Amino acid sequence: MISLQKGQKISLSKEAVGLKMLHIGLGWDPRKPAGVFGNSQFDLDASCLCLRGGKLLNKDDVVYYGRLRHSSGAIEHQGDNLNGDGDGDDEVILIDLNRVPSDIDKIIVVVTIYQAHKRNQHFGLVDNAFMRMVDDKSRNEIARYNLSDNYDSMTAMIFGEVYRHGDEWKVAAIGQGVNVDGLTALMKMYM
Repeated sequence: MISLQKGQKISLSKEAVGLKMLHIGLGWDPRKPAGVFGNSQFDLDASCLCLRGGKLLNKDDVVYYGRLRHSSGAIEHQGDNLNGDGDGDDEVILIDLNRVPSDIDKIIVVVTIYQAHKRNQHFGLVDNAFMRMVDDKSRNEIARYNLSDNYDSMTAMIFGEVYRHGDEWKVAAIGQGVNVDGLTALMKMYM
């Protein structure tokens, strides 16, 4: 298993020869106490933005808790975890690399905080956040990226990207925090 550093890129095709189904697990722990006044519910949501030619061309190319499956059937969100409780992956996205439409060149993996501005919540209040890539068939963990920077005031996180490079699939650890009001605002960054 490779421990990725911010900005690092690896070839999934070389690290996991024969990889077909990529399991992307995302996890986090809201700090206890949550550190917010009033509403202490803390709901983080993982999503994928499928880019064509480097752009998000329509909202149907977003896989999230409100659209659990891409129209191609290649990407599937395994459901919304409303509180981040428990060990392991809080939310999972499966990507069938062989079925991803050939014009999708990049899949951006993001996490947003539901109603972050309204609830006065941000990633500075989140501990142990990670993204891990697993071969879904063998269950072998290929790589993991643990967030380690200070993300005070950041309400969304661009964890990483899975992208085509020639005939290979690669992954990059991005770790870029942004302050936006929800997934729709984050999507506009790629349009």
